[in-house]
Amino acid sequence: MTSSALSDAKLQAGARWAALAARERRLVLAGAAVLGAGLLWAVGLAPALRTLASAPAQLAAAEAQAQQMQALAGEATALRAVAPVPMAQAQAALTIATGRLGEAAKLSLQGERAIVALKGISGEQLAAWLGEARAGARARVVEASLSQTMPGLYDGSLTLALGSAR
Repeated sequence: MTSSALSDAKLQAGARWAALAARERRLVLAGAAVLGAGLLWAVGLAPALRTLASAPAQLAAAEAQAQQMQALAGEATALRAVAPVPMAQAQAALTIATGRLGEAAKLSLQGERAIVALKGISGEQLAAWLGEARAGARARVVEASLSQTMPGLYDGSLTLALGSAR
């Protein structure tokens, strides 16, 4: 738009404004004020108030996550500090732990690796066995293939690494 067209538009708007009665001018100004206040609320204030309202919950969630991460870091440090177990002792501990599962687990030892085939094992039994394998044999899972056959029962296999390699 050129400057002459802009000044013509200003003149026309001024002429229309002057042609309005005083009551109509007040109504137009009141409408513009209401529209401006609504726009200010929708664009400026409402998003800021929503952010302020949700900030404490987000801060609490971030603090909880940071505490969880610190706990996991402490656990990882403690696990690194645990002395390695000789291979023969690790294999014996894993054999004993797997024997407690009975027919639900079959152990195959292959050097520094162990493969455990699981059939119909409960989640609680699996968690307890993993804890015992980690504590007694210092074994760690390097590959897992599990499927839920029935609610709470699992089939599959786990590949564990034995020895001091971390």
